[in-house]
Amino acid sequence: MGDSELRIPAIEVQQSPGRILYSFAIDGKLIPSFAAISRVHRREAVLEGYQRPEVLAHIAEIRDYLESESPMIPNAVVIAFDKRVRFEAGPVATVGPSYARTGDLVIPFDSEADDTAKPGFVVDGQQRLAAIRDATIDEFPICVSAFIAHGVRDQIEQFILVNSTKPLPKGLIYELLPSTQTTLPSLLRRRRFPAYLLDRLNRDEDSPLKDLIQTPTTPQGIIKDNSILKMLENSLSDGLLYRFRQAAPSDGDAEAMLTVLRSFWSACREVFPQAWGIPPKRSRLMHGAGIVTMGFLMDAIADRHRSERLPSQQTFRADLEAIKPECRWTDGYWIFGPGRERKWNEVQNTSKDIQLLSNHLLVLFRSAVRGTETPGDQRERSDARLPLEA
Repeated sequence: MGDSELRIPAIEVQQSPGRILYSFAIDGKLIPSFAAISRVHRREAVLEGYQRPEVLAHIAEIRDYLESESPMIPNAVVIAFDKRVRFEAGPVATVGPSYARTGDLVIPFDSEADDTAKPGFVVDGQQRLAAIRDATIDEFPICVSAFIAHGVRDQIEQFILVNSTKPLPKGLIYELLPSTQTTLPSLLRRRRFPAYLLDRLNRDEDSPLKDLIQTPTTPQGIIKDNSILKMLENSLSDGLLYRFRQAAPSDGDAEAMLTVLRSFWSACREVFPQAWGIPPKRSRLMHGAGIVTMGFLMDAIADRHRSERLPSQQTFRADLEAIKPECRWTDGYWIFGPGRERKWNEVQNTSKDIQLLSNHLLVLFRSAVRGTETPGDQRERSDARLPLEA
């Protein structure tokens, strides 16, 4: 096919002197015919281009969403055009703002041209366009915000500005997750149910953790939301909460999970009152390392009492008492072995320290309760899991 022009109804918006934007809608599958992606590469040690390489997993997730029922992508793709693109204004409107007018954006293109000859470059929206390109759908209209660039430097500057804006805080995303039902990226999908449990623990009147978990709407909370999410995810994966995953449709029996969670953390509050409800700088029980570690201990206690479908607060409290003398949540030194002392507040929220603390308390717990088990119980638990990786 030879040279041709594409006429698209558009709105011209003058944002500031010399800065004009064009807003229009078009089938996303057509955009690659006139706009290329300038990927970062080097030619003889010179850096060229500015876009990130395609992230295949991310594209696949967007594609799956596009192929689902009633998808919507409200955020616009940003395209920088060169001076071959022009705007032809329509009839002058009798009523309307002085900074905007309607007309046609005229885009020359040649379907046989390579990327370097195309008049447009994608500044933002690379993954979305790749997903639209690959999706098994006939078309998908998408909004575009475009501008006429003065050169590659102008394109790069806009790319940096668009992609350096502050993203939504993760805490806000996690707090919003429970109220969503749409198809989500895999990471958010995995966190939606734990986020629901977290929200209930932080809101329910009978929860010992009520208002203690720090979220955007509970800024006074002292426990980081991510620490609670890790604790929940670990148990949902292969701990106590996993028992209830298949007990109900969807994500499992949430009420049963919340019952045992309330029982366990109420027991923690009773057994460690001096370390409860104070900032992590004063209590490692409220610290990320303590929260995740106690989650592993909750699983171990429940495993010891498998005959109880829902271990009670009294059951948890009795077994927690067995390790209480060795815990150094607010003062003193943790004794992890000969020559391996660590001041109480030197334990950090790192995988290495969480593994160290978890293994230490689990070994102490199993040693303390071994005398109350039958020989059969001991053989059954001789190879019980330790948290090799937090």
